[in-house]
Amino acid sequence: MFKSVMQLSVFALALSLLAVVSALPLAVRDVFVPPVKSPKAGDVWLVGSKQNVTWDTSDAPEHITNTKGTIVLAKNGRLDINHPLASNFSILDGYHEVTVPSVDAGNDYTIVLFGDSGNDSGKFTIASAILAADIEL
Repeated sequence: MFKSVMQLSVFALALSLLAVVSALPLAVRDVFVPPVKSPKAGDVWLVGSKQNVTWDTSDAPEHITNTKGTIVLAKNGRLDINHPLASNFSILDGYHEVTVPSVDAGNDYTIVLFGDSGNDSGKFTIASAILAADIEL
């Protein structure tokens, strides 16, 4: 295969350079984990209402690995990933409006914001419109 020590040396050098080059990143990317500002602990959302999910973008890195966001509702820590509240928006927007789905009332809901990684809100309450009308009486 190799006719001389010189050819073998050149081949070994080429393999060494290939190994070094392939180990270098194509571009420096940062993971962005923006803290969710709302909903916050103690908030109450009514089924069917429109609500803004907000997060802090003040310290976003220059190069983000994934700028597309997804918002998922979780109850008691269980994510409903099959029914995202929103998706395919820019994580750099800092907010996105969602419609509160028809779910069982409860005070153990959180919002999880996915993009580069996931970050969740404080626990908040979702109430049915009928329950809220009964409370106001």
